[in-house]
Amino acid sequence: MTNKLNLNNLTKSEEDYLKALFQLLIEDSSGKVGNNQLADYLKVSPASTNNMVKKLKTKKYVVSEKYGKLELTEEGRSIAVRLIRKHRLWETFLCKYLNFSWDEVHEVAEQLEHIKSQKLINELDRFMDFPARDPHGEVIPNADGEYSILPKITLSSLEEGATCKLVSVNDASVTFLKYVSEIGLALSSEIKVLEVREFDSSIKIKFNDIEETVTRKFADNVFVKVL
Repeated sequence: MTNKLNLNNLTKSEEDYLKALFQLLIEDSSGKVGNNQLADYLKVSPASTNNMVKKLKTKKYVVSEKYGKLELTEEGRSIAVRLIRKHRLWETFLCKYLNFSWDEVHEVAEQLEHIKSQKLINELDRFMDFPARDPHGEVIPNADGEYSILPKITLSSLEEGATCKLVSVNDASVTFLKYVSEIGLALSSEIKVLEVREFDSSIKIKFNDIEETVTRKFADNVFVKVL
């Protein structure tokens, strides 16, 4: 990642769009994201998204591929990764040093990620001895913008009898993270799939000698490593 990125010419909203587009491009297996998908992700109107995409195209951070699908330019991608790095470092700092729980850090980090000082972020990284993952198990990009985008296996994709370890969770929903904590799950928890119910795809799991039935929606947002 170049250190010559002109971050000062970007508004908070523009940064949010670039980060959201990057995350959608990673999550979508086809690697193709349209304006409406971006609007749904950010919970804004398609008209607002169209206007913002035009601005980002003018600044050469976004391009349109065939059939109107969006893609980030190299510079747009670099800015998005830098934002993700700042967000995940702030989440780690808040959780580790300021007694925030993992369901509290996301919204605060959303504000702090827009701080422009690169020196502050690099020193924050150094102060915490260069953490590799944030409190939700997500990989933190290094100072050069390099990090591994690991394939994610959801709990919902496993069959009965499978055993796995919880490696990360979707950090976007406060209510979801609270629920994960309330039932006793944490990063590195070992989970056994006891039953997958055909009627509603709910899943009965066992962890820490606790048996719990979770919904398909819950299992779609828990990422695991099969043991």
